[in-house]
Amino acid sequence: MKRIITYGTFDLLHYGHINLLRRARALGDYLIVALSTDEFNWNMKHKKCWFSYDERKLLLEAIRYVDLVIQETCWEQKITDVEKYQVDTFVIGDDWAGKFDFLKEKCQVVYLPRTPEISSTKIKEGLKENEG
Repeated sequence: MKRIITYGTFDLLHYGHINLLRRARALGDYLIVALSTDEFNWNMKHKKCWFSYDERKLLLEAIRYVDLVIQETCWEQKITDVEKYQVDTFVIGDDWAGKFDFLKEKCQVVYLPRTPEISSTKIKEGLKENEG
């Protein structure tokens, strides 16, 4: 069985996220999503999430491409996760291109193109514009 892992916040889940998850799952047989906790998002990424970790996890678990959702609590856990879950391929959006090449010693690293016209940031900006 070929195992894939990807990481992210997945706040305000949208079709760009679904595209990433679908393409990631197509690279193997089992997709693990490491979902950033609320604390990690706030303390390390300086992001405030619209939905809580539990809500985002529930949404991800409902997607047919996702086999397992685990917590992402720190940047450094990626090597440990790759080893613990016997990951064959690490997948992430190409906005991170080159940042995770250090994992190539442990598994294949794939940077997938993002869906350019959509992002959680764009959705949040649109929501703010509609408030005023």
